[in-house]
Amino acid sequence: MEASVSLLPCAFSQKTKESPATKFVQTVPQNSLAKEVDVDKIAAAVEMILEAIGEDPQRAGLVDTPQRVARLYQELCYSTGVDAASEITCKFQEETESLVVVKGIEFTSLCEHHLVPFLGVAHVAYLPSNGMITGLSKLARVVELTARRLQVQERMTEEIAAAIFEGIEAQGVCVVLEAEHMCMSMRGIKKAGARTVTSAFRGLFKTDKQSRAEVLSHLK
Repeated sequence: MEASVSLLPCAFSQKTKESPATKFVQTVPQNSLAKEVDVDKIAAAVEMILEAIGEDPQRAGLVDTPQRVARLYQELCYSTGVDAASEITCKFQEETESLVVVKGIEFTSLCEHHLVPFLGVAHVAYLPSNGMITGLSKLARVVELTARRLQVQERMTEEIAAAIFEGIEAQGVCVVLEAEHMCMSMRGIKKAGARTVTSAFRGLFKTDKQSRAEVLSHLK
């Protein structure tokens, strides 16, 4: 599924002071990517797991597996401890207070309970304040950064909403995540294909029911 973008005039937009002429504002992120991952420790732990399940870590098919898994976790967990709002490194001021909607941002994260993936899409909407917007790719980067750590979907949804709301001081933010969890699909109850939907709201979309209903209608 490809991400789609919509810019929509909003009947629920609250009037703010007029925006100045188009202006670029550069900000510096407070956090750098990311804490170092101890790949040697991960590799040693994977070798122990292989031994514990009765495998021979030295056989041809497994001899490089510990290092492969270590690199995998280095990639999947690189953002541990990083503030997702730090991805919003640029802002622009435009003569607009139209709703911005980006749908279908694909992500993969790791469930912190079983260390198996959950995969899905994020739908993000925000209502600019005083014409302040950010690059559309920054919204996708916020989703990516929150996904690249041990997560639960409920917390990830809230973290995305908080990062965007804080990063551009929007009038309102709405985030909806839909995901399939491998810990539910491949083990336990084994219900493949079941999808979990979570949502988070900030600002106008949290306090005003009509505004919340309208923005959700754009995310269906």
